[in-house]
Amino acid sequence: MPITILDGPRLPPRSGGPAKSLVVFLHGFGADGNDLIAIGREWSRLLPDAAFAAPHAPEPCVASPAGRQWFDLTQRDPSVYARGVAAARPSLDRFLDQEMERHGLDEARTVLVGFSQGTMMALHCGPLRPKRLAGIVGFSGLLADRQAPATPGAHKPPVLLLHGDADDLIPVQAIFMAAEGLSQAEIPVEWHISQGIGHGIGPDGLELAGRFLTRVLPG
Repeated sequence: MPITILDGPRLPPRSGGPAKSLVVFLHGFGADGNDLIAIGREWSRLLPDAAFAAPHAPEPCVASPAGRQWFDLTQRDPSVYARGVAAARPSLDRFLDQEMERHGLDEARTVLVGFSQGTMMALHCGPLRPKRLAGIVGFSGLLADRQAPATPGAHKPPVLLLHGDADDLIPVQAIFMAAEGLSQAEIPVEWHISQGIGHGIGPDGLELAGRFLTRVLPG
């Protein structure tokens, strides 16, 4: 896949000053960056000096033309997932490079927050960045390529995984498989299961993720 220049909604720091950290949201299959950017408005109370960005994925969604996709998910095949995250990675890396340069920040002050297919992207691309990210949050997703975190030279940013126990799209068992794969690569993982939550983000998960960000981001 050629590199696509990504864009999407952004929020400046609530404090009104320069950004001291960066939170990048990666949306799910069939959505776009507008789907998650509102979380930044809530978290800005905890992180007043953080900038937030939510790029639209590079492709029109094959199942929902009004939305976007990081790669085609209509074939439910793990090998397709692994190839898909690898193919979409250069476009996401380009966006991250540009966004960090925009704010004069680096990976040590940057967190990736993914939902569903966006979690697949975050868990794949995050450890393979040139420097160690401050952290990764993954809602309702899975680890698309178990080999990637164990790649020689891969970094080990702290990861928080969250999943609803009533998820009928990506079963909750995916959180255990992802945690195991990341742990085998010596990546520190925390996880939480939200009771009664389907394929979405529960209020408890939102609160836990916000607290995680305040722990891992400088200041």
